[in-house]
Amino acid sequence: MSIRRSVVVALVLGSGFGAVTSVMNEVASPMGAIGSRIAGTGWASTAEVTTLLLDAGWAWAALAVVAGALTGVRMSGAAAGALALISATTVYYLSDSILREEPLALYGPELVQWSIAAAVLGLPLGAVGASINDAGVIGLLAGLTVPVGAAVQMLVLPPSTGASAANPAAAWAQGIVFAAAAVAAAVVTARFVADSRRRRRAEAVDAVVS
Repeated sequence: MSIRRSVVVALVLGSGFGAVTSVMNEVASPMGAIGSRIAGTGWASTAEVTTLLLDAGWAWAALAVVAGALTGVRMSGAAAGALALISATTVYYLSDSILREEPLALYGPELVQWSIAAAVLGLPLGAVGASINDAGVIGLLAGLTVPVGAAVQMLVLPPSTGASAANPAAAWAQGIVFAAAAVAAAVVTARFVADSRRRRRAEAVDAVVS
């Protein structure tokens, strides 16, 4: 993928993710203009589960990994990962400012803080994403980064933190993450095993021919 296209893709992914996350937070909040209208309905429950998933650290990390994976090159992937997170952070606060009818300057300190974090963390995460299609152990570890990280976060910092332990939305979010992480890890591992077998067969054929 060309550098220009990588930049565009990272900006689109990041901006879209930041906007959707901000909007879903507003919809899930019973104090929001939209959330107050759907409070107590199935739509409200769905919005709450969705926002718990989007607000999780692993989801933001996955954004950088995906942006990097789309480039396929480590240097470009690192830059794409950082750019995607920075744009997501910027649009997130910009959207919050618009939805809440508050000045963007009010979010200035947080925006700067999280933009710096996005740049620092986005670089290695983007590089990891660009390594997903590598052969061998490197590709395996890169592919397991997001599902393993997501599962660990659900154990260490479950979505029920700060809310009622019996919150059904938190339980649903946790279950969805565990299920998705298990499927993703199984797919990545199966691909690694299949690739390893193909390489061994190819090496055996080469040895016979030689």
